[in-house]
Parts: sequence; C-alpha cells; structure tokens
Amino acid sequence: MGIKHVAPVGVLLAATALLGAPAQARVADAPAAAGSPDLRTGAVPAAAHHEREPVGGSRLGGRGLILPAGVKAPPKTAAKSYVIADAETGEVLAAKDAHGRYLPASTLKALTALTLIPKLDKKLKITPSRRAVNEEGSAVGLVPKPLYTVEDLFKALMLVSGNDCAMALAEANGGLATTLADMNAEARRLQAFDTVAKTPSGLDKPGQSSSAYDLALIARAGLANADFRRYISTKTDKFPAPKGYYEIGNHNKLLWRYKGMIGVKNGWTSKALGSFVGAAKRDGHTVIVSIMRHDGYFWEEVADLLDWGFANRGKVVPVGQLVDPVPEPAPLPTGPAASAPPAAAPELPAPVSAQDPAAATRPADEGVPATYYALGAVLLTVLLGGLTWLAYGLRGRSRRAR
Repeated sequence: MGIKHVAPVGVLLAATALLGAPAQARVADAPAAAGSPDLRTGAVPAAAHHEREPVGGSRLGGRGLILPAGVKAPPKTAAKSYVIADAETGEVLAAKDAHGRYLPASTLKALTALTLIPKLDKKLKITPSRRAVNEEGSAVGLVPKPLYTVEDLFKALMLVSGNDCAMALAEANGGLATTLADMNAEARRLQAFDTVAKTPSGLDKPGQSSSAYDLALIARAGLANADFRRYISTKTDKFPAPKGYYEIGNHNKLLWRYKGMIGVKNGWTSKALGSFVGAAKRDGHTVIVSIMRHDGYFWEEVADLLDWGFANRGKVVPVGQLVDPVPEPAPLPTGPAASAPPAAAPELPAPVSAQDPAAATRPADEGVPATYYALGAVLLTVLLGGLTWLAYGLRGRSRRAR
C-alpha cells in the first residue's frame, strides 16, 4: 500500500476557515460598484459616495464644510461642492463635499486637453467629420474642410468650449472609444478616482462624473504643461474660417476681471448646472478653486474664494492634500547597460547528487516530505534485519537436521 500525501494541518484549517466564512466577509474588501450621477439632479446618491478611504485625507470624506480650526470660514457660495487649494504645495485649505460626485459639464474639457496635448502634433492638419461638425451644444463653428490645425482646435476647445472641437480632437486621436479610454486612464494616473469620462466634451451622459477635488487635481497637473497653460490663459485669438478668420474670446470672465487670473475652465448644462475650476497667481503663489453644482451666477463668489485662499495659504493647517500623480514606470535599460552580461549569481551548495553519488539514481522529489524518505529507510532497515534473522534461523535448523 503506497503512502498517501496528506496536507499539513495548518493548510486544512485555513481552507476550512475560508470555506466556512460568511460570503459578506470574503468580499468585504472588494470595491463596490460606483454610483452614477442622477441626470435629473446632477448628484450621486449619498450611499455611493466615498466607497474607499478619501484620496487626500480622511477629513475630505465629509459632506459639509471642512476648514482649519480657528479660521474664519470662506465666503458663502451657492455651490454644493468646492475646494480651495495651494497649487505649489498641494495643500487643501478648505473644502465642502470635496469628493461629492457630480456631472462636470465642460470642466471635463480640462481632462480632454491634458490627455490629448501630449499625444497630438500641434501642426497636424485636421478635416473634421460630419459628426464633429454637427456636435450639439456650444461650438466654434467647424466645417468639414482641412482648415484647422490641432493647435487651432485646442484653443477653441478651451476658449469657447467647442464641443465640435472636442469630437474632432478625439477623432484625430484614433476615435471616440480610444480617447475616452485615454482620458479615464489619465484620471487614474492622477488618482482622480471620482472622475469617469463618457464624452470628450462634458455633455451630460449617464455614468459620467467628477468632483471638486478631482477638478483641482486635473487643473494642478495642467498648470505644469506649458501648452495647457497657454491655451487656458489666452483671452482672444483668431480662428480659421473658409474665407479668412474670425476672432474668438475666452468664456472665463475672471480672465478679464480678477488680478493674476491664469484661467482653466468653466462649464454649464441644464442638468449639471454651473461648474468651474480656475487658478490665479499673486506674489509668486498660485491658488486653485473648483466648484460644482452652482445654480446661479458664480463669478463673484469664485473671486471671493480665491481671495480667501490667498489670505490663508501658508498660515493654516491644511484639511487635506492634492495628491501627486502615480509615478511613471521606470524605463527599461537601453544601450550598453541593456547588453551588459548579467551579474554573477551567488555560489550555491553543490546539488545532492554531487554530495552523494547514489542520489543521482533516485527519482526527483515530487513534493513528498523528506520525513517520508527517512521513514522508508527505517522500514527498509527493519525488513533487511528481519530477513537476515530468518535466514540465520533456517540455516541453524538445517545443521541440526543433519
């Protein structure tokens, strides 16, 4: 009868515990399905908020006003959600429902630009498709002719919020599906986990969402890109037309009114209501303000929030942090380093067959514990001893019989 392989007791106990555990315990760490904003209200149901530890700090998981102790609250705003942050340090100075997920409207174009600027040649000529030309909502007025460069489309995207430009740029990037995949990958890289892009323009679509925190992350990353910064800060420019050009002007009213305003993006739809993310620089320091779900005229309120940010940056204990993007993977070595011979492996003990020549004829170990081999050796010794004793006894009887 052969020896049966028996699983160690610890393994059996662990397997029993796992199989006997309630299903709820086994899936407790699995991420829950993300909620989608209600297209009637623009908000995500409360139960769908904050399914994981809030990015940027535990305090940012609160739904109400979050501010440092001993500091006068920021000026009132009708926005349901906002973030005030220091762009240099990433410190969140104050917030309200920072991770509340809402329809982003055209503020999503900041993510579109940030994603596509590194991918498209600014000098590339574009012929917009009929679909792009007929895109609904705000538009710069494209025609299906090879009049435009990628540079022209980025300017109109960020100045006049051209939905037609968003679609034309997406097509230049390999199509809508590819561009949305790229945008969502960029959001993950930034750790903007509240953001889901379903359109490149920000037009309302089920499942699309962002948050005031994510808009601040996106703006901060965009400010580090020279082209992005140039587009958002341009007040007016010339745009190609079939017969010459026409002038376009930036929809961000604070570029004309607020000292030090750099820009970024505003947005509005009837379902999302008003949203805005912007940055301004004064005395060498940059403050970012993002708001979502505002039901009225918000420009003066945003200016007041920026003033509060400049007055308190560097003086208060932050309530959270704008996290840095996920680091890029280290590039593989090239050139001489890639062709260099591998380092010498450390010297290992001689194999068993070299230490014991007889071991070379033994079959390879297929997982049987070494103790089984020892037990076999003992049994073999006993068996041989028994046979020797039996042979000796038989020989003695034979002698007596003679």
